[in-house]
Amino acid sequence: MYSEKVMDHFMNPRNVGTIDNPDGVGEEGNPSCGDIMKMYLKVENDVILDAKFQTFGCGAAIASSSMATEMIKGKTLEEAWQLSNIAVAEALDGLPPIKMHCSVLAEETIHKAINDYLVKTGREPWGEPAACSTCGHDCDTCGE
Repeated sequence: MYSEKVMDHFMNPRNVGTIDNPDGVGEEGNPSCGDIMKMYLKVENDVILDAKFQTFGCGAAIASSSMATEMIKGKTLEEAWQLSNIAVAEALDGLPPIKMHCSVLAEETIHKAINDYLVKTGREPWGEPAACSTCGHDCDTCGE
């Protein structure tokens, strides 16, 4: 059911924990499944130096958080903002369709953490894409 990469990032998650005095913090949850992700960023000159996460959820949610933090470290804010849920799922060698919402939570949590940083540094938050009318997320999860 799950790829070896999903199992590896679930059993040996990277970047678990918090960052002391984070520059940006984002939290997102999915009420239908109970998954909650919180992400912490350390940013310098608009480059993400470090990213850590705390996730309460299933294996796919933990793996998505782990992979997403790996993918944004060392990236500019703009590059990290562009990371899509599809890219996270592909980096994990796929997620079952019923678990794609986990990669969506990772994307949305990154957006919230970046916007928190922007607001803390006196800048306007970046716009969020319109939410899907079917499932409420900015996603390709439901195919709408």
